Amino acid sequence: MLKFHKTVASVFGIGFIPKGSGTVAASFACLLLISLQYFFKINSKEYQIILLITSILTTFLGRWSAKIVEPIWGEDSSKIVIDEVAGMLITLCFVPFSLLNLGLGFVLFRFFDIYKPLYIRYFEKYPNGWGVMLDDVVAGIYANLVLQLIIFFW
Repeated sequence: MLKFHKTVASVFGIGFIPKGSGTVAASFACLLLISLQYFFKINSKEYQIILLITSILTTFLGRWSAKIVEPIWGEDSSKIVIDEVAGMLITLCFVPFSLLNLGLGFVLFRFFDIYKPLYIRYFEKYPNGWGVMLDDVVAGIYANLVLQLIIFFW
């Protein structure tokens, strides 16, 4: 079972990349969404439902795995990148699929995730794997709101 949680938390080993593993994990989420859209040709409503469900499941599965691996890898280890995947998915919830929106969402999410403005860092304090996940969930929410505003006014 520990191997399962290590695989989930590191997103199939992406977390073991020495530098930029968070960026690679967020890119992985984008590639998954591109694949979903182009290979399965799903409509906009189906895409949004799948994205919302996947965001929720990734967040809770990530929290569970983070709770298991943190005692081994350390608190908020750079090996844990499932939080970046969840945050990136949340960034794109209720946003029409396009490569432009995907790119803007990626840049916005990475900005909020790296710099942690607007009290995002506060959420890192939660125990039991929640701190690992919640700061990226909040970064994803902020990125989503800014992206929604850009789309609305553009």
